[in-house]
Formats: sequence, structure tokens, C-alpha cells
Amino acid sequence: MPATVVLSLGGSIIAPDGVDHRFLTAFKCMIESYLESNADSRIIIVTGGGSPARVYQQAYRAIMSIHDQDTQDWIGIAATRLNGALVKALFPTYCIDELVTDPSASISFTGRLLIATGWKPGFSTDTDAVLLAERFEANTLVNLSNTAKVFTADPKIDKDAKPIDSIEWKAFRAIVGDTWTPGKNVPFDPVASALAERMKLTVICADGRNIENTRSILEGKPFTGTIIG
Repeated sequence: MPATVVLSLGGSIIAPDGVDHRFLTAFKCMIESYLESNADSRIIIVTGGGSPARVYQQAYRAIMSIHDQDTQDWIGIAATRLNGALVKALFPTYCIDELVTDPSASISFTGRLLIATGWKPGFSTDTDAVLLAERFEANTLVNLSNTAKVFTADPKIDKDAKPIDSIEWKAFRAIVGDTWTPGKNVPFDPVASALAERMKLTVICADGRNIENTRSILEGKPFTGTIIG
């Protein structure tokens, strides 16, 4: 079986405030170049919701006096699928299979690239990425967001927060907690973290906007980021 890597592509870099055309153009070129140079590799990209998810979830909460958590999740999931449809459309040569919306269903992966999105309420697309890593026997999952490393605390709140180069799952889960709420802002969601720890999966968290850094991760070269495992 060809080597498979899973990229959890944060919606915050696909659509931080509208679609980031410049980033997607550079990302597309890098992924195509990597696949051309590594004929024995396949990539799974799982797309997050980004700004559309946050905006529509906030609208729901502003209008409704009672906020249903599952409903908020479904709104976020719809945004991940919109982003997924866009990303899939960028790779017509390499992504010839259907968009994956359920990692537990029958999945055709006959191309070199597979695009997946949110599945159901209760967790973020990080969890979908972990499930796909398990299903397709990927040893490493790369979580691409808008931050370069995991910190000991939220640096926007705690001025003493320090960046982390590597951390074990037990210590990481103490940072992110055990419960998921829609739109929760953590480096890797708690449900996904518990699954990844059980699987002994290595997760790399890095700034996906740094295209060359992502290429270095894919090629096993030195990179900037946090290794969890």
C-alpha cells in the first residue's frame, strides 16, 4: 500500500475572513509538486470550517435564546463541506474520488489525493482526520492551523505561555481538556486527542500558511512546529 499522510487543513487558513485565494494557490502548487516528486505517496486532506462556520454559528446563537449544541455543530459541518468542495475542485487530476463526509462509510480511494470534511456532531474535523489516519494506516497526521506551535496556555490570554517543541499525549490532553464544544479554540480537539493517544498516533501541529514548512514536514526534513506523541 502506498504511504499515506493525513493533513487536517484548518478552516482558519482556507477562509480566515473570506476565501484566501493566495494561500490556496500556493498550497495547490506545493501539493501537486510533492505528489509529482513522490510517486509512492498519497495524501488525505480534511477541511475545517473557518470563518463561515464561526459567522453562521454566531448568527444562530444571536437569534435563538436557547442554543442547541448539535445544531451549532451541524452548521459548522456545513461550512467544512463548502470548503471541502472548493479544495477538491482545485485538484481534478489527483482527486478523482467523491468527497468523504463519513469516515466510517465505504470509501473509494483510487486517486492520489482524497478530500474529506466534517461528519457529525460531537467533535471537530480533527477527529475525522484521526479516524481516516487509522483507516488508511497513516502513522503521522499533520494539523495545519494559523499558529506555528502549541503553547502551554492560550498566549492571547496568558502572557507567560511558552511554545512547545514536543509533548506527550497525557500532558497535551491536560492542556486541551476532555470535552468538545462547537467552535472550541484548541490546537487539536479533545475527542481527537483521546483517539490519537489510544492509537499511538503522532500528530504534528504547524502553521499551514508557511507552505515551505509544510513541504518540509511531508519530506521528513527539519521544520517548525510541535510534535505530539
